[in-house]
Amino acid sequence: MALNIRANAIGKRYGQNWVFRNLNFEIVEDARAALTGKNGSGKSTLLQILSGYLTPSEGTVTCGNKKAAIAELNAAYVGPYTEIIEEMTLREFLSFHAHFKKALININEMAQKASLPLDQFMSDFSTGMKQRAKLITAFYFKNEIVFMDEPTANLDEEGFAWWEEEIQQLESIFVLASNDKTEISGCPLKINL
Repeated sequence: MALNIRANAIGKRYGQNWVFRNLNFEIVEDARAALTGKNGSGKSTLLQILSGYLTPSEGTVTCGNKKAAIAELNAAYVGPYTEIIEEMTLREFLSFHAHFKKALININEMAQKASLPLDQFMSDFSTGMKQRAKLITAFYFKNEIVFMDEPTANLDEEGFAWWEEEIQQLESIFVLASNDKTEISGCPLKINL
């Protein structure tokens, strides 16, 4: 059976305020989808629901035939609110990650491709360097689904070029929350909130 993500009448509210309601769509295997909309329209919230980090207030999200099965898949989530373990060096962080997911290339190559020092503590990384470390987990480990929330916001020109090149190589469902025209240009499916 092909891997897909299906949203059936999903909605999310905080208190009495609905962020969105009655969303229905399907993202099929190997698709590239962009969640777009004004600030505050619920792009990040919807991405968190699709990835299993949040539960919808109404409706269901299924992956294949299973409700909330995304948590059981190899998925990567890169967002501004995702944490990295700053007390680790990049080498330790990637080695730790490799205990849970299959690495597609060796750790030295990962660091070299991302232009990051392997033996520096991540607490000493700039914001852009931390973003690259997060992106490594999406690009160089086996993932069936990759979720990204404004992934290039803190990247310099070199980092953006690296991101753009690696996105083309992804062989998984890719769901992006962004309004950046360059980021979403490679996503044929647009879900506007």
